[in-house]
Amino acid sequence: MKKPLKRLIAAALVLLTAGSPPPLSVVEANDNRIAGGQLANGELTLDLVADMARWYPENVGGPYTEIPAFHEEGRAPQIPAPLIRVPVGTRVKLRIRNALVDQRLTVFGLGVAPGPDSTGLHVEAGASRTFEYDAATPGTYFYTAVATNADTMLVGESQQLSGALVVDAPGDRTDDRILVMNIWSRFNIRDRSFREALAINGKSWPFTERLEATVGDSLHWRVVNTTFRGHPMHLHGAYFRVDALGDAKQDSTFVPEKRLMVVTQDMLPFSTMRMVSSPETPGNWLFHCHLAYHVSPEARLDPPKPDQHAGMAHDAGRHMAGLIMGIHVRPRPGDIVPRRRNVRRLDLYAVGGVRTDTTMPHPRSFVTRRGAPVGAIGDLIVVTRGEPTDITVHNQLDQPTAVHWHGIELESYSDGVPGFSGQGPRMSPPVAPGESFVARLTLKRAGTFMYHTHLNDIEQLVGGMYGPLVVLEPGQRWDPTRDFVFVAGQNSFRLDSLLVNGTHEEPPISMRVGESYRLRFVNITPANSFNFQIWKDSTLARWRPVAKDGYELPPSQATERPARQRVSLGSTFDAEFTPREAGTYQLRAMRSSRARYLRTLVVR
Repeated sequence: MKKPLKRLIAAALVLLTAGSPPPLSVVEANDNRIAGGQLANGELTLDLVADMARWYPENVGGPYTEIPAFHEEGRAPQIPAPLIRVPVGTRVKLRIRNALVDQRLTVFGLGVAPGPDSTGLHVEAGASRTFEYDAATPGTYFYTAVATNADTMLVGESQQLSGALVVDAPGDRTDDRILVMNIWSRFNIRDRSFREALAINGKSWPFTERLEATVGDSLHWRVVNTTFRGHPMHLHGAYFRVDALGDAKQDSTFVPEKRLMVVTQDMLPFSTMRMVSSPETPGNWLFHCHLAYHVSPEARLDPPKPDQHAGMAHDAGRHMAGLIMGIHVRPRPGDIVPRRRNVRRLDLYAVGGVRTDTTMPHPRSFVTRRGAPVGAIGDLIVVTRGEPTDITVHNQLDQPTAVHWHGIELESYSDGVPGFSGQGPRMSPPVAPGESFVARLTLKRAGTFMYHTHLNDIEQLVGGMYGPLVVLEPGQRWDPTRDFVFVAGQNSFRLDSLLVNGTHEEPPISMRVGESYRLRFVNITPANSFNFQIWKDSTLARWRPVAKDGYELPPSQATERPARQRVSLGSTFDAEFTPREAGTYQLRAMRSSRARYLRTLVVR
């Protein structure tokens, strides 16, 4: 090739490549095990940079989005943003450089005290800002930033610029795990398209980290919700103790008598939680948001098409996505599984049929007797504490299903998450049409629980695939005149679609002055929490809380108070109501200052 031609080709290549931006760095999933910056002599020095990066919330090579992300100077971008963790009293010296070309950065939570302030700190495109403060208050906090430009055609969420901020008190353990939830979404007004990614520590299920434990371990977690959505976080197979809760500006540690034992804790927008759990049974367990659309296949960055039936797949990596963590619990050496004796055997049938509520195109429910009338929700199951119980689930539907025994401490294989519940190669399958599955329940405590589908969740939940489960003490008999169950569900995602016990209207309940009644509230709606209240005329009545998620409250918490309780989805709440005077009372389920359900209580 002649030299002039070579020069011409070289010049053309220069012109073609001139102005081409360098390839974007790939985001690393931050497991929050290593704190950022340099800590020495009571000072933390940290240089943060906000720049564009490519994020794969699932597997690298899969769907991605190009977004602003934080990184330490000279290191890869991270989601969540780099962890800031210091002993109380540390002098924090921060420098934030905004490497975004055309976006202003507004940073919250890195001011004089931990916790986002109301105005934020502005860092213009291409500029830097340095500031210092003393980490004076121990607790779990977070920092977050918003990048904005002139493109008003793109709206959505951008909590990927968020990270945990932990201030340790003397003696605090530092081997706890930190789980940060973030959501990124974009709605393009131009073409009406929508994409979102929901992640814990930078990944969406099934690509989230698998946590490892052994039976009897003490698991200490800090959970950080950096999003403006609430997340009822639910643990399978065991209870967890809530040691502290925080909002955007403060963190409150509970004294021992105020701590709650729960299986579901509602994390409000921009909140934190410190929790402890001890797994008692080996196998695979989930910790996840209980909002149906935060864990369904539609929670993927590029969701499957409706006709792909991913929600009914055998593979847990296909029928779930989003805000889910998996925990592998190993058996403790030397543990022996006790033999189950005098097993009670029950049947549960997943059926379709004509319901009184005809708004659902594919009505379905659970019944406890073959050929029984199909209700709008599953039948009440009453069992006894300490009595091993096998429940055979018979699927008479035209699609697979599964049953999760919510809040029950049981063997992993029976937990009801197809393709994940179990141990080693023995995984719980979906219950295919025409087939059955035996769930072996271990009934360790009396209380109020629930059962519900854990497959094709959105469609099956609004179709009525759920029901209440009550565990009584040995020798106790079920008395429907003194014991009342109120199961909140929905037949669509509209707020006015609330059903209680499968209907909008129920007959009045008769009560007597001075007699005590147990009220059991269950919320298995796909997406909403409700505030249950009892009123007499314009006065709020009083009751005594007795249990949360089937766990009996200690005396310090089981004190009489106004009859008002918020019950988040995936939760149960029990109260003892003793009317002091005759008259007409009203039980209400409130949402957004409106009563979505009313039930009359006639006291004589």
